[in-house]
Amino acid sequence: MKPQSIQIPGLTLLNNLAPHAIAPTSEGSLISPAAPQPPAKAPYVLPRKQKENKKAKARRALAEAQAQAALSRMAQDSAPVPVSGQHGAYNFNYFDLSNANANFMNLPPNNFHNSNNFIARPPPAGPRFPPKNLPQDGRVAPSKASGGIPDPTPLYIAQSLSLPSSLRNPRRILVIMDLNGTLLYRPNKRNPFNFIQRPHAREFLDYCVDTFHVAIWSSARPENVDKMVGQLLSPQQRAKCLVIWGRDKFGLCPADYSARVQCYKRLSSIWNDPNVVASHPAAAQGQRWDQTNTVLVDDSAEKGRSEPYNILQLPEFEGLANEPPNVLPQVHDYLNTLCYQTNISSYIRDRPFRIDSSYSLPPPPDFHIA
Repeated sequence: MKPQSIQIPGLTLLNNLAPHAIAPTSEGSLISPAAPQPPAKAPYVLPRKQKENKKAKARRALAEAQAQAALSRMAQDSAPVPVSGQHGAYNFNYFDLSNANANFMNLPPNNFHNSNNFIARPPPAGPRFPPKNLPQDGRVAPSKASGGIPDPTPLYIAQSLSLPSSLRNPRRILVIMDLNGTLLYRPNKRNPFNFIQRPHAREFLDYCVDTFHVAIWSSARPENVDKMVGQLLSPQQRAKCLVIWGRDKFGLCPADYSARVQCYKRLSSIWNDPNVVASHPAAAQGQRWDQTNTVLVDDSAEKGRSEPYNILQLPEFEGLANEPPNVLPQVHDYLNTLCYQTNISSYIRDRPFRIDSSYSLPPPPDFHIA
Protein backbone atom coordinates (compact mmCIF):
# COMPACT_ATOMS: atom_id res chain seq x y z
CA MET A 1 0.00 0.00 0.00
CA LYS A 2 1.37 3.41 -0.93
CA PRO A 3 2.21 5.61 2.11
CA GLN A 4 -0.43 8.22 2.84
CA SER A 5 0.78 11.82 2.97
CA ILE A 6 -0.58 13.81 5.89
CA GLN A 7 -0.49 17.56 5.34
CA ILE A 8 0.03 19.53 8.54
CA PRO A 9 0.82 23.27 8.77
CA GLY A 10 4.53 23.53 9.51
CA LEU A 11 5.36 19.88 8.78
CA THR A 12 4.53 17.20 6.26
CA LEU A 13 4.62 13.80 7.92
CA LEU A 14 4.76 10.50 6.05
CA ASN A 15 3.68 7.42 7.92
CA ASN A 16 6.83 5.64 6.71
CA LEU A 17 9.02 8.38 8.28
CA ALA A 18 10.64 9.32 4.96
CA PRO A 19 12.71 12.55 5.04
CA HIS A 20 10.87 15.67 3.96
CA ALA A 21 11.01 19.43 4.03
CA ILE A 22 9.40 21.57 6.68
CA ALA A 23 7.19 24.43 5.53
CA PRO A 24 6.57 27.49 7.72
CA THR A 25 3.23 27.79 9.42
CA SER A 26 0.97 30.59 10.50
CA GLU A 27 0.23 28.68 13.68
CA GLY A 28 3.45 29.14 15.57
CA SER A 29 5.61 32.15 14.87
CA LEU A 30 6.76 34.21 17.84
CA ILE A 31 5.87 32.93 21.28
CA SER A 32 4.41 35.06 24.05
CA PRO A 33 6.95 35.97 26.75
CA ALA A 34 4.36 34.87 29.28
CA ALA A 35 4.47 31.26 28.11
CA PRO A 36 5.28 28.78 30.92
CA GLN A 37 8.89 27.76 31.18
CA PRO A 38 10.43 24.41 32.12
CA PRO A 39 11.37 24.14 35.81
CA ALA A 40 14.77 25.55 36.61
CA LYS A 41 17.52 23.24 37.75
CA ALA A 42 19.37 23.71 41.01
CA PRO A 43 21.89 26.56 40.62
CA TYR A 44 25.59 25.86 40.46
CA VAL A 45 27.93 28.68 41.42
CA LEU A 46 31.12 28.75 39.42
CA PRO A 47 34.39 29.55 41.20
CA ARG A 48 35.03 33.24 41.65
CA LYS A 49 37.59 34.86 39.45
CA GLN A 50 40.74 36.31 40.96
CA LYS A 51 40.87 40.02 41.67
CA GLU A 52 42.02 42.24 38.86
CA ASN A 53 45.41 43.87 39.06
CA LYS A 54 45.89 47.54 38.27
CA LYS A 55 46.69 46.96 34.59
CA ALA A 56 43.63 44.74 34.13
CA LYS A 57 41.41 47.33 35.81
CA ALA A 58 42.79 50.04 33.54
CA ARG A 59 42.19 47.93 30.43
CA ARG A 60 38.63 47.16 31.53
CA ALA A 61 37.91 50.83 32.29
CA LEU A 62 39.21 51.81 28.85
CA ALA A 63 37.08 49.14 27.15
CA GLU A 64 33.96 50.27 29.03
CA ALA A 65 34.62 53.88 28.06
CA GLN A 66 35.01 52.88 24.41
CA ALA A 67 31.76 50.90 24.55
CA GLN A 68 29.94 53.87 26.08
CA ALA A 69 31.30 56.12 23.34
CA ALA A 70 30.15 53.62 20.72
CA LEU A 71 26.67 53.65 22.25
CA SER A 72 26.57 57.44 22.11
CA ARG A 73 27.60 57.45 18.46
CA MET A 74 24.93 54.86 17.65
CA ALA A 75 22.25 56.93 19.33
CA GLN A 76 23.26 60.01 17.35
CA ASP A 77 23.98 58.49 13.95
CA SER A 78 21.37 55.76 13.55
CA ALA A 79 17.62 55.65 14.00
CA PRO A 80 15.88 52.50 12.74
CA VAL A 81 12.78 52.99 10.61
CA PRO A 82 9.71 51.36 12.20
CA VAL A 83 8.51 48.41 10.14
CA SER A 84 5.23 46.59 10.71
CA GLY A 85 5.27 42.81 10.38
CA GLN A 86 2.63 41.26 8.15
CA HIS A 87 0.65 38.13 8.74
CA GLY A 88 0.22 35.10 6.55
CA ALA A 89 2.11 31.97 5.54
CA TYR A 90 5.60 32.21 4.09
CA ASN A 91 7.13 29.24 2.29
CA PHE A 92 10.91 29.04 2.45
CA ASN A 93 10.86 26.81 -0.62
CA TYR A 94 11.20 30.14 -2.45
CA PHE A 95 14.92 30.08 -1.57
CA ASP A 96 17.02 29.37 -4.67
CA LEU A 97 19.42 26.94 -3.03
CA SER A 98 21.08 26.03 -6.31
CA ASN A 99 22.74 29.42 -6.30
CA ALA A 100 24.87 30.25 -3.27
CA ASN A 101 24.61 33.93 -4.19
CA ALA A 102 20.81 33.89 -4.62
CA ASN A 103 19.31 37.32 -5.17
CA PHE A 104 16.91 37.68 -2.26
CA MET A 105 15.45 40.83 -3.75
CA ASN A 106 13.50 38.51 -6.05
CA LEU A 107 11.94 36.68 -3.11
CA PRO A 108 8.43 37.49 -1.86
CA PRO A 109 8.23 40.06 0.96
CA ASN A 110 8.01 39.22 4.63
CA ASN A 111 4.49 37.86 4.82
CA PHE A 112 4.67 34.85 7.13
CA HIS A 113 3.00 34.97 10.52
CA ASN A 114 5.10 37.39 12.49
CA SER A 115 4.09 39.59 15.38
CA ASN A 116 7.18 41.79 15.03
CA ASN A 117 5.75 45.27 14.97
CA PHE A 118 8.90 47.28 15.51
CA ILE A 119 8.58 50.57 17.30
CA ALA A 120 11.21 52.91 18.64
CA ARG A 121 11.80 52.13 22.31
CA PRO A 122 14.75 51.98 24.71
CA PRO A 123 16.78 48.77 24.97
CA PRO A 124 15.44 46.22 27.47
CA ALA A 125 16.46 46.63 31.08
CA GLY A 126 18.43 43.93 32.84
CA PRO A 127 21.97 42.75 33.53
CA ARG A 128 24.59 43.63 30.97
CA PHE A 129 26.23 40.24 31.45
CA PRO A 130 24.67 36.80 31.99
CA PRO A 131 24.62 35.49 35.59
CA LYS A 132 27.33 33.12 36.70
CA ASN A 133 25.11 30.75 38.70
CA LEU A 134 23.50 28.90 35.79
CA PRO A 135 22.92 25.14 36.11
CA GLN A 136 26.04 23.20 35.20
CA ASP A 137 25.08 19.59 36.02
CA GLY A 138 28.19 19.02 38.14
CA ARG A 139 30.64 20.45 35.62
CA VAL A 140 33.61 22.46 36.81
CA ALA A 141 35.01 25.65 35.36
CA PRO A 142 37.74 25.33 32.73
CA SER A 143 41.26 26.17 33.79
CA LYS A 144 43.14 29.29 32.74
CA ALA A 145 45.08 27.14 30.30
CA SER A 146 41.76 26.45 28.53
CA GLY A 147 40.74 30.09 28.45
CA GLY A 148 38.80 30.21 31.71
CA ILE A 149 35.25 31.60 31.84
CA PRO A 150 34.56 34.08 29.00
CA ASP A 151 32.51 37.26 29.18
CA PRO A 152 31.04 39.20 26.27
CA THR A 153 33.20 42.08 25.12
CA PRO A 154 32.01 45.66 25.63
CA LEU A 155 31.85 46.08 21.85
CA TYR A 156 29.58 43.03 21.57
CA ILE A 157 27.27 44.40 24.28
CA ALA A 158 27.20 47.81 22.60
CA GLN A 159 26.15 46.33 19.26
CA SER A 160 23.47 44.15 20.88
CA LEU A 161 21.90 47.28 22.40
CA SER A 162 20.89 48.69 19.02
CA LEU A 163 17.15 48.74 18.38
CA PRO A 164 15.83 45.77 16.36
CA SER A 165 14.90 46.49 12.77
CA SER A 166 13.50 44.36 9.99
CA LEU A 167 14.54 43.53 6.44
CA ARG A 168 11.91 43.46 3.72
CA ASN A 169 13.31 40.25 2.24
CA PRO A 170 14.95 37.27 3.99
CA ARG A 171 18.60 36.36 3.93
CA ARG A 172 20.39 33.10 4.61
CA ILE A 173 21.82 33.19 8.10
CA LEU A 174 24.50 31.08 9.81
CA VAL A 175 22.96 28.46 12.14
CA ILE A 176 25.35 26.69 14.55
CA MET A 177 23.68 23.48 15.71
CA ASP A 178 24.29 21.53 18.90
CA LEU A 179 23.60 17.77 19.05
CA ASN A 180 23.14 16.12 22.47
CA GLY A 181 20.30 17.70 24.46
CA THR A 182 19.21 19.69 21.41
CA LEU A 183 18.49 17.21 18.63
CA LEU A 184 19.00 13.93 20.48
CA TYR A 185 19.61 12.25 23.83
CA ARG A 186 22.35 9.70 24.48
CA PRO A 187 21.46 7.41 27.43
CA ASN A 188 25.00 6.02 27.34
CA LYS A 189 27.67 8.56 26.43
CA ARG A 190 30.07 5.73 25.52
CA ASN A 191 27.74 4.41 22.82
CA PRO A 192 27.19 7.18 20.22
CA PHE A 193 25.13 4.85 18.02
CA ASN A 194 22.48 4.47 20.71
CA PHE A 195 20.50 7.69 20.95
CA ILE A 196 16.91 8.90 20.98
CA GLN A 197 15.99 11.56 18.44
CA ARG A 198 13.94 14.54 19.52
CA PRO A 199 10.53 14.60 17.79
CA HIS A 200 10.90 16.02 14.23
CA ALA A 201 14.73 16.11 14.60
CA ARG A 202 15.60 14.58 11.24
CA GLU A 203 13.04 16.64 9.31
CA PHE A 204 14.11 19.81 11.12
CA LEU A 205 17.79 19.20 10.35
CA ASP A 206 16.95 18.42 6.71
CA TYR A 207 15.22 21.78 6.47
CA CYS A 208 18.07 23.70 8.12
CA VAL A 209 20.74 22.17 5.87
CA ASP A 210 18.70 23.00 2.76
CA THR A 211 17.77 26.53 3.86
CA PHE A 212 20.56 28.04 5.97
CA HIS A 213 24.35 27.96 6.23
CA VAL A 214 24.80 25.25 8.88
CA ALA A 215 27.70 24.41 11.19
CA ILE A 216 27.54 21.59 13.75
CA TRP A 217 29.42 22.01 17.03
CA SER A 218 29.20 19.53 19.90
CA SER A 219 31.22 19.11 23.09
CA ALA A 220 31.35 15.35 22.46
CA ARG A 221 34.58 13.78 21.26
CA PRO A 222 35.08 14.13 17.50
CA GLU A 223 34.82 10.38 16.83
CA ASN A 224 31.43 10.32 18.59
CA VAL A 225 30.26 13.43 16.76
CA ASP A 226 31.16 11.76 13.48
CA LYS A 227 29.04 8.70 14.34
CA MET A 228 26.03 10.74 15.49
CA VAL A 229 26.09 12.98 12.42
CA GLY A 230 26.45 9.90 10.23
CA GLN A 231 23.06 8.68 11.46
CA LEU A 232 21.33 12.06 11.20
CA LEU A 233 22.62 13.26 7.82
CA SER A 234 23.32 11.71 4.44
CA PRO A 235 26.81 12.12 2.90
CA GLN A 236 25.38 14.79 0.59
CA GLN A 237 23.93 16.72 3.53
CA ARG A 238 27.19 16.44 5.48
CA ALA A 239 29.00 17.97 2.53
CA LYS A 240 26.71 21.02 2.79
CA CYS A 241 27.72 21.72 6.41
CA LEU A 242 30.39 24.40 6.68
CA VAL A 243 32.15 22.64 9.57
CA ILE A 244 31.40 19.69 11.86
CA TRP A 245 33.25 20.26 15.12
CA GLY A 246 33.69 18.27 18.32
CA ARG A 247 35.45 18.62 21.65
CA ASP A 248 38.81 19.22 20.02
CA LYS A 249 37.65 22.68 18.88
CA PHE A 250 37.15 24.23 22.34
CA GLY A 251 40.79 25.04 23.00
CA LEU A 252 40.89 22.78 26.07
CA CYS A 253 44.18 21.80 27.66
CA PRO A 254 44.84 18.01 27.86
CA ALA A 255 43.68 17.77 31.47
CA ASP A 256 40.41 19.62 30.79
CA TYR A 257 39.79 17.70 27.58
CA SER A 258 39.46 14.46 29.55
CA ALA A 259 37.63 16.01 32.54
CA ARG A 260 34.00 17.02 33.05
CA VAL A 261 34.50 20.73 32.48
CA GLN A 262 32.08 23.35 31.23
CA CYS A 263 32.71 24.02 27.54
CA TYR A 264 32.18 27.47 26.04
CA LYS A 265 31.31 27.98 22.39
CA ARG A 266 33.16 31.17 21.55
CA LEU A 267 31.53 32.07 18.24
CA SER A 268 34.64 33.97 17.16
CA SER A 269 36.28 30.56 16.67
CA ILE A 270 33.64 29.70 14.07
CA TRP A 271 33.66 33.17 12.50
CA ASN A 272 37.46 33.06 12.02
CA ASP A 273 37.57 29.58 10.47
CA PRO A 274 38.75 29.93 6.82
CA ASN A 275 35.98 27.68 5.44
CA VAL A 276 33.33 29.65 7.31
CA VAL A 277 34.81 33.01 6.29
CA ALA A 278 34.76 31.98 2.63
CA SER A 279 31.14 30.78 2.86
CA HIS A 280 29.68 34.26 3.38
CA PRO A 281 27.74 35.23 0.23
CA ALA A 282 29.55 38.59 0.14
CA ALA A 283 32.97 37.39 1.29
CA ALA A 284 34.56 38.85 -1.85
CA GLN A 285 33.34 42.27 -0.72
CA GLY A 286 34.84 41.82 2.72
CA GLN A 287 31.65 40.92 4.59
CA ARG A 288 31.82 38.32 7.37
CA TRP A 289 29.69 36.27 9.69
CA ASP A 290 29.21 38.02 13.03
CA GLN A 291 26.67 38.70 15.75
CA THR A 292 24.26 40.32 13.29
CA ASN A 293 23.75 37.21 11.15
CA THR A 294 24.53 34.16 13.34
CA VAL A 295 22.49 32.09 15.79
CA LEU A 296 23.62 29.25 18.07
CA VAL A 297 20.91 26.61 18.68
CA ASP A 298 21.74 24.94 22.00
CA ASP A 299 20.07 23.73 25.19
CA SER A 300 22.74 25.36 27.40
CA ALA A 301 22.78 29.14 27.77
CA GLU A 302 26.12 28.90 29.59
CA LYS A 303 27.83 27.47 26.51
CA GLY A 304 26.95 30.67 24.66
CA ARG A 305 28.19 32.91 27.45
CA SER A 306 30.64 34.88 25.30
CA GLU A 307 27.82 35.89 22.89
CA PRO A 308 24.74 35.65 25.14
CA TYR A 309 22.33 37.27 22.69
CA ASN A 310 23.15 34.98 19.77
CA ILE A 311 21.86 31.82 21.41
CA LEU A 312 18.48 30.29 20.75
CA GLN A 313 18.13 28.27 23.93
CA LEU A 314 15.61 25.45 23.85
CA PRO A 315 14.72 23.04 26.68
CA GLU A 316 17.17 20.19 27.17
CA PHE A 317 15.91 16.96 25.59
CA GLU A 318 16.23 13.98 27.92
CA GLY A 319 14.33 11.35 25.95
CA LEU A 320 11.31 11.33 28.27
CA ALA A 321 7.81 10.53 27.07
CA ASN A 322 6.26 13.58 28.75
CA GLU A 323 8.51 16.19 27.10
CA PRO A 324 6.89 18.74 24.75
CA PRO A 325 6.70 17.10 21.28
CA ASN A 326 6.66 20.26 19.17
CA VAL A 327 9.77 22.13 20.28
CA LEU A 328 11.63 21.95 16.96
CA PRO A 329 8.70 23.23 14.85
CA GLN A 330 8.71 26.33 17.08
CA VAL A 331 12.48 26.66 16.66
CA HIS A 332 11.88 26.38 12.91
CA ASP A 333 9.46 29.33 13.00
CA TYR A 334 11.83 31.44 15.10
CA LEU A 335 14.75 30.77 12.73
CA ASN A 336 12.58 31.92 9.84
CA THR A 337 11.89 35.12 11.76
CA LEU A 338 15.63 35.70 12.33
CA CYS A 339 16.16 35.68 8.55
CA TYR A 340 14.41 39.05 8.47
CA GLN A 341 16.47 40.77 11.18
CA THR A 342 19.24 43.25 10.46
CA ASN A 343 20.91 42.40 13.79
CA ILE A 344 20.17 38.98 15.26
CA SER A 345 21.81 39.80 18.62
CA SER A 346 19.63 42.87 19.21
CA TYR A 347 16.51 40.93 18.21
CA ILE A 348 17.24 37.97 20.52
CA ARG A 349 18.09 40.35 23.35
CA ASP A 350 14.72 42.05 22.89
CA ARG A 351 12.60 38.98 21.99
CA PRO A 352 14.31 35.77 23.17
CA PHE A 353 12.93 32.41 22.10
CA ARG A 354 10.19 31.07 24.34
CA ILE A 355 8.37 27.74 24.23
CA ASP A 356 4.59 27.82 23.94
CA SER A 357 3.33 24.73 25.79
CA SER A 358 -0.04 25.02 24.02
CA TYR A 359 1.53 24.98 20.55
CA SER A 360 0.12 22.28 18.28
CA LEU A 361 0.23 21.24 14.65
CA PRO A 362 -3.44 20.98 13.69
CA PRO A 363 -4.46 19.34 10.39
CA PRO A 364 -5.84 21.57 7.63
CA PRO A 365 -9.62 21.91 7.29
CA ASP A 366 -9.74 19.42 4.39
CA PHE A 367 -7.66 16.81 6.24
CA HIS A 368 -8.83 13.23 5.88
CA ILE A 369 -7.35 9.74 5.64
CA ALA A 370 -8.70 7.65 2.78
